[in-house]
Amino acid sequence: MLTTLGVIALVGLLIVFKYLDFFAEEIAAGLRFIGISATWNALHLLLPVGLSFYVFKLISYLVEIHREHLKAERDFICFAAYISFFPTLLAGPIDRPTLFLPQLHRARHFTWDALIAGGKMVLWGAVMKVCIADALSPVTHLAWDTLESGSRLTWWAFWLYPIEMYADFSGYSLMAIGIGRILGFEVTTNFRTPFIARNVAEYWRRWHMSLTSWITDYIFMPINLRLRDWKKAGLAIAVTVNMAIIGLWHGASWTYLLFGLYHALLFLPLIYSGNFAKRKKLRTTSWGLPTLHDCGKMLLTYFLVAIAFVLFRAPDVASACSFFQSLFMLSIPSMPYVSGSRWGYLLLIAFVMVWEYVQRDKLSPLHLSGRGFLRYRAVRYLFYYALLLLLYIHSDHTGSTFIYSQF
Repeated sequence: MLTTLGVIALVGLLIVFKYLDFFAEEIAAGLRFIGISATWNALHLLLPVGLSFYVFKLISYLVEIHREHLKAERDFICFAAYISFFPTLLAGPIDRPTLFLPQLHRARHFTWDALIAGGKMVLWGAVMKVCIADALSPVTHLAWDTLESGSRLTWWAFWLYPIEMYADFSGYSLMAIGIGRILGFEVTTNFRTPFIARNVAEYWRRWHMSLTSWITDYIFMPINLRLRDWKKAGLAIAVTVNMAIIGLWHGASWTYLLFGLYHALLFLPLIYSGNFAKRKKLRTTSWGLPTLHDCGKMLLTYFLVAIAFVLFRAPDVASACSFFQSLFMLSIPSMPYVSGSRWGYLLLIAFVMVWEYVQRDKLSPLHLSGRGFLRYRAVRYLFYYALLLLLYIHSDHTGSTFIYSQF
């Protein structure tokens, strides 16, 4: 009973601050449409920093205690540190209490190994954020700002915005994980090379993993269990609710809801073909590259995900429709302007994506093995200094923020 009341109170808090104005205005608009006079004076409440993450952490804390997987925390400092651990405060990852709280009760010592491992994570995260996401941002913003003039940048924005989002969010997450490692904490992994996914189910097992697993454990599984007698139809309903909540978690907007429902639609072929839960090993050639068959699946999945990101990026449904319309205007795509060599910059993006693929099983992309040329310390340090030089070259971006901090 207390757990239920606590969850209701937390969800109610999130609804009041994040969704009340949106739903009230839409209901009032619907009533006016059918001839009933209704108005709503928007409250315009300031959203507390990190509220969504606070709420999700507190809900998991209450539920895990209810399930007897965790005992109530008696130390307020440890409890507060779990809820508001500063590296993950703005954009996650969402740590579970069963994994994080025990770490607060163990002695932690500053070690050189932890500093090196965490520092490498922070360095690669900064490269992703500054050298990729921040540099792509002007291109994608320009494409959206010039939709009405039929900009030839639209296709470039379509293909590059998912990479911008990935570089921005995974960069932040990896820096948060690295800072946690330096401080002696193991923070939950949030991304695992999502663009090598061969279907949307695999994609969501690799993208924003802490949110996906949280929604799966606390929303999808209970609904699916209740609807198990409905078989595939029940599974489809559970997935639809799951993805709708993931969409709305990002904000109170029809575009976010459509973003979630669109992903739910992509799950339906997997559900009804029986491939929803299957996890097939990536097939590679003797060179370690994916086979042509798997590459085709990766490209198709990326294309489908890019469509969803149009809904995610659009300020409203009308803008999303304008963007899709602009994609099919009869114009030749032009190379977007970027600082330095245009082709060189695209090669940098390709290198980063390929390097992450090569290092996909490592602690971080900069966890270099001692084989081949990398067995020489001078070569490894040359690589690190080259990345630092890239950071310096691209450090002139102004006004850049972490995209996910707004959620």
